[in-house]
Amino acid sequence: MEPAHVLRRPYVARLLAGTMIARLPTGMAPVALLLLVADQGGALSTAALLCAAYGLASALGQPALGRLVDRHGQTAVTCAATLCTSIALLTLPHLDAADQKVLFAGAVLLAGAATPPMEANLRALWPSVLTDPAQRRAALALDTGSQGLIFIAGPPLVAALTAVTGPSTALSATAVLGLAGAAVVLTSAPSRRWRPVATAPSGFLGPLRSPGLAALFIALTGTGVALGAHTVWAVSLAERTQTAALSGLVPAALSVGSLIGGALYGRRAWPGSITVQLLISSGAFAAGWLSLLAHPGALAAIGVSALPGLFLTALVTSSFLTVDAHAPDGTVTEAYAWLIAAIGIGQAAGTALAGPLAAHTQLGAGLPAAGALFTLAVLLPARRRIHVPGPPVRRGRHRRVPAHAARPA
Repeated sequence: MEPAHVLRRPYVARLLAGTMIARLPTGMAPVALLLLVADQGGALSTAALLCAAYGLASALGQPALGRLVDRHGQTAVTCAATLCTSIALLTLPHLDAADQKVLFAGAVLLAGAATPPMEANLRALWPSVLTDPAQRRAALALDTGSQGLIFIAGPPLVAALTAVTGPSTALSATAVLGLAGAAVVLTSAPSRRWRPVATAPSGFLGPLRSPGLAALFIALTGTGVALGAHTVWAVSLAERTQTAALSGLVPAALSVGSLIGGALYGRRAWPGSITVQLLISSGAFAAGWLSLLAHPGALAAIGVSALPGLFLTALVTSSFLTVDAHAPDGTVTEAYAWLIAAIGIGQAAGTALAGPLAAHTQLGAGLPAAGALFTLAVLLPARRRIHVPGPPVRRGRHRRVPAHAARPA
């Protein structure tokens, strides 16, 4: 399926663009926070802790907001969350991180925890926008592959705004962009028409009561560890080679690889079940990181960082398709949000672990591969529980045929 063909379908381009803009704060807010605290004379360690708190709060807040969406619909919940996180971001420039520590930290936590579940919302909308499973798969791959643009465009935009007008304006612009993107999506007909499936209460665990999904989410924390550790490895490499640009170019290469991989993955129907594709892409993703152990030079590091990115989109897309097939009725948005949160929590852990290991070249280079191998190690024994024989088949507008019912007799 050609990506251009999918983009020409009604609402697809609007939903993709709006979600991308609404999620720009994910890539912009941490950088803006660092620069704001530094501008106020705060310590780098304090700024780093605040950024980590923002990222962790955002990851943990997604499943809770996803559950609310599954119960009350997208419009009201996402509007409230967007307003809360925007107000918190707009408040931060008027607080002092040193003299008003509690208020400042509280605003940071609120901004993170209230981050609207735009990505999970979008994944829940695809079945009502694209009825053809091949088109949905192509749109999902395009969506997943393009996520790296958030981290390619966001930080440079913050740096440019800070250089011209200061970090306060950059943080305010972050809030405004989040509001604008959310408005583009929430005013679209698919989002306004989307209604949750009327089901019995899902219980405290929600989608986590599925052992297969729980195993999948645990596995994907390893993927997040690889991504978070790679960012720190890039900074460490930039310092060792005295090439400051590498701290941005190396992560960007991973995102470019993901874009290319997404385009290739979405163009055609690949052989094997979704589970087979999940396992193969997981193994290839892990193998792609092994090249870091060869201690590549500055230019080689950019090239080899694109290798795991080529398989990242296939890994994440097949994970979302697995969630789609196994999530209990009435929990689809929350299930998507848990997947996103699992990767986000892994990224935070990978960043934290990679910091102390940065001085040990071999260990620092091996941590991304270790995280990716953890994903594969958890998926292999869980493959029967997460088995999906092919593209998920739906009945009605939002219901799924259980994976076992889709199997041939």
